[in-house]
Amino acid sequence: MYGLIGKIKALPGKREPLIDLLLEGSEMPGCLSYVVARDPIEPDNLWITEVWDCQESRQASLSLPVVQQTMEKSQALIAGFEQHVQTRPVGGQGLAHSG
Repeated sequence: MYGLIGKIKALPGKREPLIDLLLEGSEMPGCLSYVVARDPIEPDNLWITEVWDCQESRQASLSLPVVQQTMEKSQALIAGFEQHVQTRPVGGQGLAHSG
């Protein structure tokens, strides 16, 4: 499995519209988990957690029209990307144990 955890800073007052946009069309081939979460301390920040069956599936998702449209629309709502970490998930609730 392949995972990503990222922190996105929305423009002031744009976090909720950004959440709505990021949750549209979040069903993608190979995506096992896609979670958008509000940062409880920073009012403009979001955390995105993704788990994919493999890195290639995640890369392929970037060429999907729905993903390209979401990225294009979200640019007007994002102040910046503050953190980005790649992970190697081994299992958990809703995920098979990969050993």
